[in-house]
This record gives sequence, structure tokens and C-alpha cells, in this order.
Amino acid sequence: MPGAVEEQDEMREPRAPEDRALIDMRGVTRSYSVGGGTVVALQDVDLRVEPGEFIVILGPSGSGKTTLLNMIGALDTPTAGRIVIDGQDITDASRKELFVFRRHSVGFIFQSFNLFPALNALENVRFGADVAGRPDALDAARTTLEQVSLGDRVDHFPHELSGGEQQRVAIARALAAGNPIVLADEPTGELDFTTGVQILDLLHGVTHSAGTAVLVVTHNREIARVADRIIELSSGSIAADRPNEPADVSTLRW
Repeated sequence: MPGAVEEQDEMREPRAPEDRALIDMRGVTRSYSVGGGTVVALQDVDLRVEPGEFIVILGPSGSGKTTLLNMIGALDTPTAGRIVIDGQDITDASRKELFVFRRHSVGFIFQSFNLFPALNALENVRFGADVAGRPDALDAARTTLEQVSLGDRVDHFPHELSGGEQQRVAIARALAAGNPIVLADEPTGELDFTTGVQILDLLHGVTHSAGTAVLVVTHNREIARVADRIIELSSGSIAADRPNEPADVSTLRW
């Protein structure tokens, strides 16, 4: 597969024991210099996430939702504070260490699909499983595509798929990696209602069957009804963090 990685996984450690959080953020701040001034995207955020939690993160544009996901996924680094993910302190990790960390700890579902145009659906999903080091990468790719109702589209290339189908391929790629954390930025944004409900049901099922922590960023408060926990951000800070009794996915309406 293109982009296969042969580096030694120098940063890999055993999974965190059950009494240790999967995500542990302490006093995390992220600020940027813009036009001679400073913009604070996150301010003194404390966050603890356990395995098997389905969390919905709400907030208006500019509230820090995507920055928070980028911190957890090691796509950005904090200006201050400490981040421990899956038993690994990544606060001051090198770029190489962060690359290895992402391969084995986090699956990403972006607003943009980020599919390889020269690979068909099966190859795109298998790439995610290969990068994560799964020995059953091909089987995992086929199974996950079936789960997102694309089993009959495995040979199609991205330009032959609709926007919603491309999003489902991107979701399948994240899930096929089998990593303990899945970060989803507006995962139903390009999907029709029926497919969106199906994807939420799949993500919810993964948290409880595999112990995966799923964090979903969305503007859609209706989606928050199926969460185990709801976090609301405002101006870069956590304004509310509360448990939720999840509703059945079939009851959603938007």
C-alpha cells in the first residue's frame, strides 16, 4: 500500500490500565499570535475521558471544538498544560513520536474526506488499517465497509462516489484502524438523515462493544441526545460537562 511505514514504534506502550483515564488533559491552553495580537483558542482546559465513552462536544463556531480535537489527536501542541493519551504523555513529544502515537491510538473523521483519489474505497479503508498495523487489514476494511453499507462499492474510486458515500468511506477508514480513540468532526454533515442515523448508531456501538472512546464535534444538538456525556465549549473553555442518559438513535429527528 502507498505510504506504508516501516519505522520502529519507539513510543508505543501497553494500554493504560483500567484505573487510568484514556484521555487526561490538565490546564491545557492553546494560543496563537495573529496580527500582532494573541488569540486564545483553548483556555485552561481539564478533561478526563474513560474507555467506552461516547461524548458529544457542542459549541458555536470559534468556541474551540476543533482545537480541542486537534490537541487530543496530536495534530497540534499546547501552549501550556499537560496531555496524557492512552497512557502516553505527548505534551513535549517529538514529531516522530507523535506520528507513531497517531498511528496506534487515534482514528480521525474529518469534515473534509481526505481520501486518496487514486485508491478505490477498499484500498482507502485498508490503508487506515495497514498504517495502524492490523494484521487483518483487508478483512477489517471489507467488514467496516459493509457496516457503513458500502459493501457493493468497494471497487469505486472517490470521484465515482457521492459526497455522502465518500464520507462513509472516511468513517470506515477511521474505524477499521481499530484504535482506542475516534475523533469525529461533524461526521454526519454531508450525510442524509437516514445514513447519518446509521453512522451514529455504528459509532455508538463501537464505544460499547470495543471500549473505544468516541468524541463527536457537532453543531447539531439533536445528535447530543445519543451521547453518554455532553461537553459544551464557550470561548475556549468548558462551560458545561454533564452525563447524559442516551436516547435510542432511532428517535433522532433533524
